[in-house]
Amino acid sequence: MARKKQSRPRAAPDKPLSPAALQARMERVMREIGKLDMGDMTAEQADAYLQEQLASGRLDKIEPETPLEQAQELVYEAWDATGKRRVDLARRALEISPDCADAYIILAEETRTPEEARDLYQKAVEAGERAIGPEGFREYEGHFWGVIETRPYMRARLELAELLWLQGETAAAAEHLNDMLRLNPSDNQGVRYLLMACLIESDRDQEAMALLNRFKDDASSGWAYDRALLAFRKSGESHRADRALNRALEANVFVPLYILGLAPPPREAPDFVGIGDEAEAIDYAMTAHRSWAHQPEAADWLARGWGAEILGMLRTLHEGLDALEGVLDEDDEDTLDAFDTTPDDEATTQPGS
Repeated sequence: MARKKQSRPRAAPDKPLSPAALQARMERVMREIGKLDMGDMTAEQADAYLQEQLASGRLDKIEPETPLEQAQELVYEAWDATGKRRVDLARRALEISPDCADAYIILAEETRTPEEARDLYQKAVEAGERAIGPEGFREYEGHFWGVIETRPYMRARLELAELLWLQGETAAAAEHLNDMLRLNPSDNQGVRYLLMACLIESDRDQEAMALLNRFKDDASSGWAYDRALLAFRKSGESHRADRALNRALEANVFVPLYILGLAPPPREAPDFVGIGDEAEAIDYAMTAHRSWAHQPEAADWLARGWGAEILGMLRTLHEGLDALEGVLDEDDEDTLDAFDTTPDDEATTQPGS
C-alpha cells in the first residue's frame, strides 16, 4: 500500500503592517541609508546598492548606535502599543535620551488635561531643538523634512501648533506654522492646511490668499473650498465666488455634510485619505469647520450651492434611469419576438377558418 504523502504546513500569511509600523520601518531604513558609505558611486550604482541592501534585509538588522537612536527605537515600538505599555516605552526612551522629542509627544497624547499636554509638547519641541543643534538648523533649512533627524522636532511643533489653535490662540499657532514652512517650504506635513484655518479665523485674508497662490498646484478639495470661502469673503455671493464653489463641489460633494453639521463629526482623523472621497471631506472639515463658522452667511451660501448640486445630480440620475428604462423596454420586445416560434401564416389564421 502506497504511503500517503504528507503535505507540508502552509506558512501563515504575513500580517499587514499598521500605518505606524510602516512609518517606523521607513524612518529606520532612511536613518541607516544615511550612514552607508557609497564613496564615489554614480547615481545608478548608488541606487543599485541601496536596492541590494533593502532586499537583503540587512538595513532592518542594524543596531542603533547612539542613545538617541536607542530611544527612538523604543518610540517606534510605542507607536504600535497601547495603554500602559505605550507610556512605559516612552518613559524608558526618555531615560535613555532626554532629547527624544517623539517620546514627549506620546506622553502628551496620553495626558488628561490640555495644560499637561501643552507642557509636554513644549518639552518635545525643546528636545528636538537640542537634538538638531544650531548648526543643524542652519544646514537643513529649506529641506528640513528630508533629514530624518529633524522629523521628531517637526512633529512636535505641529502638535503644539494644533493644540494652540484648539485653545483659540490662532496667532501663536500661525507663528509656529509659518516658521515651519520657512524650514521646510515643500510642506511634506501639510502644515499649510492648519495655517489657512488660522489666517481665515484671524481675518488675515491677504496672507491667506498668498498662501493659496504659493501652493496653487495643490489638487486637494480642501484647497478648493478654501479658495471659494476666500472669494466669498472678498466679494460676497458673486459670479466669481459661485464659480469657485462649483469647482469645490465638483472636487468633493461630501464636504458640506460635515461643514454644515449634517453628519456627526468624527472622533479621529482618518488614517487614509483619497481624492474626492468622504475621508478627504472629514479630514478637511476637522480643521476648516471653524473657518466657515467664522462667517455664518458663507455657510448659508454653501448650503444653497450644495443643495443645487445635489438636485442637479438627482436630475441627471433620473434622466439616466428613464433612458435605461426605455432601452430595457425595447430589449424586452426583442426578446419576446425571439421566443415567438409561431409561423406567420399560422399566427394570422382565425379559429374555424
